[in-house]
Amino acid sequence: MTTQIPDEVKPWFDDPEFATIATLLPDGQPHLSVVWVERDGNDLLVSTVKGRRKHLNMESDPRVTLLVYPKDNPYSYVEVRGTATMTESGGRELIDRAAKAYLGLDRYAFDDGTDNVRVVVRITPEKIVTLQR
Repeated sequence: MTTQIPDEVKPWFDDPEFATIATLLPDGQPHLSVVWVERDGNDLLVSTVKGRRKHLNMESDPRVTLLVYPKDNPYSYVEVRGTATMTESGGRELIDRAAKAYLGLDRYAFDDGTDNVRVVVRITPEKIVTLQR
């Protein structure tokens, strides 16, 4: 069942705040990665590269948790638990938007000269926990 992101924490996804995404390794252990995040309505978007550990983890088990705590208020946080779906469509555009938001660059050039295939991870929230101080 989808849950709505509370209005008071939406700016944390709309501003360039770093997030940590948790996926599950094949043996069930958690795997954490720092990621850039973008909000699309009530869904959250994260970019990854096809074949990387978090991509492989989500292919096997789409359950994820994403945590954001704003840099100007690190004792507050929002935890979003949900299900991830992935597509290559829009992967280049997402990483370019994130590079603009987080780095001030018009284009993400760090994939240049590689065979990286960008993937859009769409997280649909099922449970949200917030702490605001």
